[in-house]
Amino acid sequence: MEQKEVLKNYMEDCVIDMVDNILEGLGCCVCEKCKLDVTAIALNALPAKYVVTRKGQLFTKLSVLQQQFNVDIISAITKAASMVSKKPRHD
Repeated sequence: MEQKEVLKNYMEDCVIDMVDNILEGLGCCVCEKCKLDVTAIALNALPAKYVVTRKGQLFTKLSVLQQQFNVDIISAITKAASMVSKKPRHD
């Protein structure tokens, strides 16, 4: 059975993988709404990195890319967390 190829923004996976640890390290709210707001703001500030892959295939070749983007991702998440902390959208 042939697997269908899909388009994926690899940067989204990188940000999602890092957001929890960074928010906890900053002492920010880690509720789902705040995490999603921070993630969305950070992703809008970062360049998209699209790849075409087979559904379910691991992105092993892209681990090098993640290392290169870590500083930019950390910076974008930190700035987004500051914005969300100042004006959280929850009660």
